[in-house]
Amino acid sequence: MGVVVNIEGGKRENASIEAMIALTRADMGRVNELILSRAGSDVEMIPEVANHLISSGGKRLRPMLTLAAAQMFGYKGDGHVKLATSVEFMHTATLLHDDVVDESDLRRGKRTARMIWGNQASVLVGDFLLGQAFRMMVDVGSLEALDILSAAASVIAEGEVMQLGVAKNLETTEDDYLAVIKAKTAALFSAAAEVGPIVAGASRTDRAALRSYGTNLGLAFQLIDDALDYGGNAEDLGKNVGDDFREGKVTLPVILSYRRGTAEEREFWKSAIENDQTDDDSLERAKKLMAKHGAIGDTIGRARHFGEIARDALAPLPQTPQKQAMLDVIDFCISRVN
Repeated sequence: MGVVVNIEGGKRENASIEAMIALTRADMGRVNELILSRAGSDVEMIPEVANHLISSGGKRLRPMLTLAAAQMFGYKGDGHVKLATSVEFMHTATLLHDDVVDESDLRRGKRTARMIWGNQASVLVGDFLLGQAFRMMVDVGSLEALDILSAAASVIAEGEVMQLGVAKNLETTEDDYLAVIKAKTAALFSAAAEVGPIVAGASRTDRAALRSYGTNLGLAFQLIDDALDYGGNAEDLGKNVGDDFREGKVTLPVILSYRRGTAEEREFWKSAIENDQTDDDSLERAKKLMAKHGAIGDTIGRARHFGEIARDALAPLPQTPQKQAMLDVIDFCISRVN
């Protein structure tokens, strides 16, 4: 019988991104048109691979943040649509590259592009999408927005390399791990939220508020993903439950369980993570140890902490429908655990 890990707290009542979807619906329609246009190529495999992932059912949360943040400050142009599309292309490229690095078989319930077209095609189409993203950034004509998004692209790549450095390393500290996910995940959330107020001509104070919101939302989002890997389902997670464990990833639930464990338990983690003893029985034991040491609950607690920092970052801003929708996004991201 499988172990059910108690993911504490449950779903917050009415936690939803419906308000965000409604506010950005018209602009997201333009983003989707631009995605299809800019993912096109005379090289047949490029749109095939790109559309496989683009059409696979992601919520497009990051580009919606860009659109809502621009709307919040009264932006009336169309630069935010190009920047939102750039953000989505950067995210899609990262997923294509991640699936190769992680040797993943499933993404959002579908076979990954690398399983259909191979690793080389996945990497190269990811590179194509990054190139298209930068072309759209240039089209907007904002050097500041270009600077923010290009810096994010570099930081994300650094985060991926940092993650390789901590892979299978059980001596990784919580601070080390937070540095990885701040680069790998939170950097794009931060950039997505900041470029909206940039094109809207908002003040540096307002830009800083959205940057902090995005960073801390991204940290919370990733920590919930970490928890879901041991107690969620493939639909919520977008990949197979237990994939992190099978790939030997040292995420926060593992770090906490290892550090809090007995000598015998730490030997189990070494066998599992360092020596690839990650079969189903080992996964079940890992879940039991996480339950014993409160690792999942504490990971969710850390996520809630960063969610509150994101909430506080927006507190000084005037109350608008966009601000409320962004606050709702925090609750939605954390409520994915149930």
